[in-house]
Amino acid sequence: MRALLAIAALALAALSADPAAATRIKDITSVQGVRENQLIGYGLVIGLQGTGDTLRNAPFTEQALQSMLDRMGVNVDSVPLRARNVAAVTVTAELPAFVGVGSRIDVTVGSIGDASSLMGGTLLVTPLMGGDGIAYAVAQGPIAVSGFALEGQAETLTQGVPTGGRIPNGAIVERQVPAQVGSEGRLVLELRNPDFRTAANIADAVNAFTKARYGKASASDRDLRTVVVAKPAKVSMSRFLAEIGDLQVKADAPARVVVDQRTGTVVIGQNVQVSTVAMAHGNLTVRVTETPEVSQPKPFSETGETVVVPRTTIEAEQGSGHLALVEGTDLQTLVHGLNRVGLKPTDIISILQAIKTAGALQADLVVQ
Repeated sequence: MRALLAIAALALAALSADPAAATRIKDITSVQGVRENQLIGYGLVIGLQGTGDTLRNAPFTEQALQSMLDRMGVNVDSVPLRARNVAAVTVTAELPAFVGVGSRIDVTVGSIGDASSLMGGTLLVTPLMGGDGIAYAVAQGPIAVSGFALEGQAETLTQGVPTGGRIPNGAIVERQVPAQVGSEGRLVLELRNPDFRTAANIADAVNAFTKARYGKASASDRDLRTVVVAKPAKVSMSRFLAEIGDLQVKADAPARVVVDQRTGTVVIGQNVQVSTVAMAHGNLTVRVTETPEVSQPKPFSETGETVVVPRTTIEAEQGSGHLALVEGTDLQTLVHGLNRVGLKPTDIISILQAIKTAGALQADLVVQ
């Protein structure tokens, strides 16, 4: 009987969303309190083939190398170090939630001196600390670098970034971050893209499932970002999260147009609409050409001198433009109307900004 109730609940939750646009709750939300933590450390990379830091230009590398040798019982205070096989680096990592002591995590290594490449280097023991100044992991190992740099007397070839790399499973977790999912049997789902309609859809889907499975509703949408869910008494928190995470809901989003002027990229959301508007767009090209001429005096002239006479030619050309009607009740109609006018990406950006100024673009225009 319980299996039949579960099947009915899943079917009811699936019917509440459009199958063509539905997505799982676990893909659009995160559980409050379940998060990663950033770690950072400072270390030394050794074993480089003459591509390390120039110790005169990177005194912090020399100081770190002297401190390391002093801890190992080697006194180099009065000895100038001029090695080029050592580089100072920053080591970063992300500490996952619920990771245990002794687990391994990946680390990223980046040079902070004037080293030209970290290829072939090995990171020495580097404590990785959190924002509270406590070391949570220790990193060490050979660095995997995908880029390379080759230099000759007349040419230099560089591919990728040779001054950065990764160490897979290069850090061992030494301290566990306390984490707790839910308090007093309640958990909070946070939407990655906050929206009131999406939050209401999630609450409806969870309530439909819990009513059929456990006999009572357990979810309520607090605001556009969070949904509060009460865990039933007959199930563990992990199993309950696994059950509601697979429920299908329809994720809604506000009407928005994103414009990147640097690359000419235009992204138009599904719900963007344009009221009926007439527009004309013509290209204006201004060409300025400088052709300076040299004026020389006549032969055997005693008072003349050679001067440069500027010659500037300015041409203005304006392309023909025709008046066109553009209106879009949906995304497909809007794209078809813009394509019918025959515009380039830069022209589309200008048109969208003008339509927004005219009050005909029923969406948020985000210019990056």
